[in-house]
Amino acid sequence: MSNSPMLAGKVVVVTGAGGGIGRDIALAMAREGAKVVVNDIGASVAGEGSDAGPAQSVADEIEAAGGKAVANTDSVSEAASAARIVGTAVEAFGRIDVVVNNAGILRDRFFHKMSAEEWDAVIKVHLYGSFHVSRAAAPHFKEQESGCYVHMTSTSGLVGNFGQANYSAAKLGIAALSKSIALDMQKFGVRSNCISPFAYSRMIGSIPTETPEEQARVERLKQMTPAKIAPLAVCLASDAAKEVNAQIFAVRNNEIFLMSQPRPVRSVHRGEGWTPQSVAAHALPALKASFHGLERSGDVFCWDPV
Repeated sequence: MSNSPMLAGKVVVVTGAGGGIGRDIALAMAREGAKVVVNDIGASVAGEGSDAGPAQSVADEIEAAGGKAVANTDSVSEAASAARIVGTAVEAFGRIDVVVNNAGILRDRFFHKMSAEEWDAVIKVHLYGSFHVSRAAAPHFKEQESGCYVHMTSTSGLVGNFGQANYSAAKLGIAALSKSIALDMQKFGVRSNCISPFAYSRMIGSIPTETPEEQARVERLKQMTPAKIAPLAVCLASDAAKEVNAQIFAVRNNEIFLMSQPRPVRSVHRGEGWTPQSVAAHALPALKASFHGLERSGDVFCWDPV
């Protein structure tokens, strides 16, 4: 614990905290004096199976270091079980101050091959999960006129990526959800921000490593440890960030970025209105210089992690 803990007295729920980014955030929150609900159903990366071990193990790790934590294995993807996650915080520690929506699964597939089940499974955990846990905490935040949400988005949604229509749609949806929460709840002193994390965890452990170039790339990615995400998450959860609301950050190794949000970049108008023909002859050529390319996350973040 720090000399003057930033989160003393605060109660934090971290979903998907049995490993990876969530685990490091839970540990860091506890080090700064927070009481932590470590939520994880203990499923595979694809969301299959369940195991109480990971959540309990992280809770034990926090307790062993002198912190306070309880484990919870409820699913974020249904309203009733998500309510139990928040209920665990209130029962164990008497209140809730911070929700970190980190739980996630992957079912990567090229769009023309993606099944409805693969779409549903990912949307349920990421987008529905972020909604359900946030919604369960909202009445508590409103009542006490304080509270903070930290949601995990992704450059797969903010920029784009191959084979992740389900994940990308959910992650961009989370950015919009966060903004809506910030707008609707600012009058109650409630804040909502997003982090787009770059980290080498089991969710990207499936990257191919067959060629020397691929192996070298994975070694570079491994520098981006999940622990690098935690300091921003802790700071956003603290009163030191009380003026920070409705923002989208990205963290990549030792870099922190503020991400843009969609705004008009260029416009054209005709006094007499448009026809399909004049759109083709005038509007599209005039706007073309400002078109966005078919970029993927790796094209935008094209330098090695620093």
